[in-house]
Amino acid sequence: MAGMELIAGVAQQQTLSPQMQQSLQLLQTPVAELRQMVALELASNPMLEEESGSQEAVAAEDPSEASVGDEKSFTLQDEWRDYMPQATMGSYSAESEERRRFLFESQSTRPTLRNFVIDQAAGLLPAEIRIIELIAGNLDEDGYLRMSVPELSASFGVSELLVEKLLAKVRGFEPPGVAAADLTDCLLLQLERRGEGNGTAARILRHHLPQLARHRYDEIARDIRVPLADVTAAAKLIATLEPKPGRPFAEAPEQGVVPDLIVIPDGEKFVVRLNEDDLPRLRISQEYKDMLAERGGNEELLLYLRDKIRGARVFMRSLQQRQQTLLAIGNQIVDRQEEFFRRGASGLKPLIMAQIADAVGLHVTTISRAVSGKYMETPQGLFEMKYFFTPGFQNSDGNAVSNEMVKEVIREMVERESSHSPLSDQDIVVELEERGLKVARRTIAKYREQLGILPSHLRKSC
Repeated sequence: MAGMELIAGVAQQQTLSPQMQQSLQLLQTPVAELRQMVALELASNPMLEEESGSQEAVAAEDPSEASVGDEKSFTLQDEWRDYMPQATMGSYSAESEERRRFLFESQSTRPTLRNFVIDQAAGLLPAEIRIIELIAGNLDEDGYLRMSVPELSASFGVSELLVEKLLAKVRGFEPPGVAAADLTDCLLLQLERRGEGNGTAARILRHHLPQLARHRYDEIARDIRVPLADVTAAAKLIATLEPKPGRPFAEAPEQGVVPDLIVIPDGEKFVVRLNEDDLPRLRISQEYKDMLAERGGNEELLLYLRDKIRGARVFMRSLQQRQQTLLAIGNQIVDRQEEFFRRGASGLKPLIMAQIADAVGLHVTTISRAVSGKYMETPQGLFEMKYFFTPGFQNSDGNAVSNEMVKEVIREMVERESSHSPLSDQDIVVELEERGLKVARRTIAKYREQLGILPSHLRKSC
């Protein structure tokens, strides 16, 4: 038997600083939860107290604070940029990419579908993980991916071939059916995992879903020429599938959505402000700073005071960083989508996160984390911030038109149609072409489903 020996070695290990931990945690936290975090920090750190004056107190630098501790002087923005490279996708150095990947894999967050999917990408190349992170970030609450491969490719700035490859990987992750384009696709993915991808159930899903929903099993049996018993058995199998893969990760219903940003008309323009109505303004207690300055003989007390003051400074700077980043993103959205705030969905322009990332000097992944789960109150209503990021089409005049505008046009067409002769998807394609918009029929079908509009044969009145 071989002997055992003890070998000593030296290895480098990435350490995530407290500043970055708090900055990222606060950045991805909606304002309703942020209020709870601030209240908890106030309760746990006696050095913090509410400031009744200007919010500028949050950012104030006090000489006595700057001298606390003997750590190296740096700004939070410097460290933010260190972990969030500003270069475009694919241009990181190996070292910076490794640090960034460690950063995101090391965050402890509540279980979400997004994080669950990203965790399964462990072992892939860093560049592939970046794209999977963005795919996961665009999953809706039911686990569906409503963007097409060309739309994803344009948004991420990578080839369609690479997006298709990584999307196929994600669709093979748990939960079964994740990243499906629609209900049929979701159920077929689950059947394929069970080895039933070419069976009777799959044939029914592909061609007879409306009849299945109305329990017209005899019609289905005649159409696909199989015994009625086989159709009934297939229907029972389909009933065991999960139509909403994201259901287990859904959060408990909220009492109401609280906007992080508020857009207010100001003459001919619009102004963005942070929703800080119930957010306490913080400062470090002067009483405790005086105690530290006295430098009495109780060394244990001095160490405690120093650590608590340092923690308070880190929290206030992290909070300020979060607010500045969110406000910068909000201002960019308003600048680029000004027509939406005037006219509604018809004024929405194509916009991808990479454009905002370039404008504010942050990485696209940071933008994705910052807008996720956050809302903006506007003159047109309350909208999730992700709503403003939308791919688009080019009309006959060469101008870009957002997919949300196309959806609005489809909704208006259906509202005006005759109930005795409803528009088919092909009819909508033709009418859009007459308006200078070339949209594929399958895209129309996808948008119609997202709008909750039934197929034309189910909208027809007898």
